[in-house]
Amino acid sequence: MVNNFSETIMRCNRYIIAAPLLLSMAGILSISGIAYNNGTFPSREVFIQSAALLTGILMAAAVLKLGCRYFIALEKYIYLFSIVFLLSVYVPGLGTSFYGSRSWLDLGFLTIQPSEFVKLAFVIVMAGFLSRSSPCLNSASGIAKAALYGMPFIIIVAKEDFGSGCVFCAIWLFMVFCWGLELKIIGRLALASAVLMPLFYYFLAGYQKERIDAFLHPENLELAGNYQVWNSKAAIGSGGLSGKGYLNGTQASLDFLPVPESDFIFASTVEEFGFIGGFAIILLFAILIYHTLKTARYSTDLQGTLICAGFTGMFAFQSFENIAMNMGIMPVTGITLPFMSYGGSSMLASMTGIGFILSVSCRQKL
Repeated sequence: MVNNFSETIMRCNRYIIAAPLLLSMAGILSISGIAYNNGTFPSREVFIQSAALLTGILMAAAVLKLGCRYFIALEKYIYLFSIVFLLSVYVPGLGTSFYGSRSWLDLGFLTIQPSEFVKLAFVIVMAGFLSRSSPCLNSASGIAKAALYGMPFIIIVAKEDFGSGCVFCAIWLFMVFCWGLELKIIGRLALASAVLMPLFYYFLAGYQKERIDAFLHPENLELAGNYQVWNSKAAIGSGGLSGKGYLNGTQASLDFLPVPESDFIFASTVEEFGFIGGFAIILLFAILIYHTLKTARYSTDLQGTLICAGFTGMFAFQSFENIAMNMGIMPVTGITLPFMSYGGSSMLASMTGIGFILSVSCRQKL
């Protein structure tokens, strides 16, 4: 059995293994540096992130061993469990709020963010549905069914965490596009979304509206979010070409940069390692996304293609949004930078997602 598993790993795309591990180690290095500068090293954050990485590797190995088809066969049960799991944040005494959104479960000794794990379930559920929908999706009724199938996830998540809701939308779009949805239909969907955008804004929570207002008026530092973006851009700019050096960052250590170990970890990393460090991070994400798409293209079945497409959408959108908001070119959201941002739920979900991609990779066509 050990030999068979070793052979399975050898057939996997090595870039998809190396890129997440390098990003994860860079993230732990940055989190450790922030803790050291704050005089709290070794900190709880460093321990949790390291433990989450090791656990995530084991979960990825388990998924690789079982294969993605095992989970797609349980699609109906996963669908129902995911809806219940998302709604559990409303249970009194169990659900808790951070930064204005009720998206966490407080278990006493740790907190869990259900939406991070439900992203995995969403990819599995949509892959199962879309693989059964061929070839009827390129019609009004077909696209409506696909939208309604994923709508419960998006509505429940977006109600409390609009940023995570956007991640679910990105996953859905990537999957229907790689399924083969006609470009003219995608264009109509994009046009309809643009027309309905003012209506979406009306239903947003107060703190969510403030973040969008801040993005539209970046010169007004009185608006919530602009102060942290200005300090984020200052951190990135002060890093120069090669950075100030490890443990020499000032924006995070002097508390000018909020949540530097999570939302603004890219800015705190670039301050210390400069343009070279920032470029290396972006390059690693580009390598991961490229080889995930390559795996999708050469998958032996449609389900494998769709699973890789879903995780491409997840990693591509999250990395773009997080890095862009650090640079002030996208609104501030609570979206983490995969593998790097502090958060056990995010790390576990991201590494498990890599396990699904590898399970497709090891069986792809040569």
